[in-house]
Amino acid sequence: MPSIRKLCAVVTAMTIMTAVGSVWADEWPNHPISVVIPFASGTTDETIARTVLDPAGSQIGANFVLENRPGGGGTVGIASVAKAPADGYTLLLANSTMTAAVMLHKSLPYDTVRDLQPVAMFGGEPSMLMAAPGKGYANLTDLLAAAKAQPGSLKFGSVGVGSASYIAGERFVQLAGLEVTHVSYSGAAEALTDLAAGRIDFYFVPVTPALPLITQGKAVPLAISTPNRLQSLSGLPTLTESGYALPSYLSWCGLAAPAKTPPGIVDKINSAVGKMLELPAVRTKLLRTGYVPTALTPQQFGNFISDEVAAMVRLGKQAHIEPLD
Repeated sequence: MPSIRKLCAVVTAMTIMTAVGSVWADEWPNHPISVVIPFASGTTDETIARTVLDPAGSQIGANFVLENRPGGGGTVGIASVAKAPADGYTLLLANSTMTAAVMLHKSLPYDTVRDLQPVAMFGGEPSMLMAAPGKGYANLTDLLAAAKAQPGSLKFGSVGVGSASYIAGERFVQLAGLEVTHVSYSGAAEALTDLAAGRIDFYFVPVTPALPLITQGKAVPLAISTPNRLQSLSGLPTLTESGYALPSYLSWCGLAAPAKTPPGIVDKINSAVGKMLELPAVRTKLLRTGYVPTALTPQQFGNFISDEVAAMVRLGKQAHIEPLD
């Protein structure tokens, strides 16, 4: 009998919590919603967020107020959201640096999976594997053959360990079983200059800035990271069909909330974002920045983030990356 009474008490408590959460979601929102951007202003991800959230605010009846809170490679802003009240009024502009952080730091002031609730994905920016011109790399097979014939002699560039270009390059190197040399640059412009000059052999470039390089003959496109070929470059194979299934989106962003944010609120935000991503005006703006709009359910987005965290942990071990602290 005591165990039955205890079970009844648990069921009653859960019923009450569900009811309270439902009422809470019904009353939400009644004032502006803060969206913490864990890096300095002026990034593409911030532009993406404004493009989606400005009209989404009208959809849910409250403004989204973006607040830049940089520091610690993004960890300061992320930690502030992880520790915020789970009331739906504090959100995080999450992006790929959030999952990369697990391999760059020995410890974090939060658990990326446990302390944050994935809410909605905006989309991702695919990359193109580009090779230096004048080196005889007409296709991916040529690059692989050269790398395997001269272990350690080929160089790939990135804008630093943990960046999307580094993660894409290192994942490709690990999948292909190559021995190459990594060259880190302070910015993309410097890396692209060296690629065009042949001082590095390959570099993963976001699609939008990659297209002018192709037309100007400053780089040779070898493969695209999307699962399907691009309409504008239908002759360019994907890495997946070439046998190297990298993630479709190497640079992504979306919204996350503190863990235990009421499911009703999470679903409302996710629904509003999904509707915005279907608007032609919003889609056009995103595509112009190189981002492919991608609507995921909270569960799908959560699985995506969990998989990315696991992949980053593996990559850190495989590439022998020394944590920053």
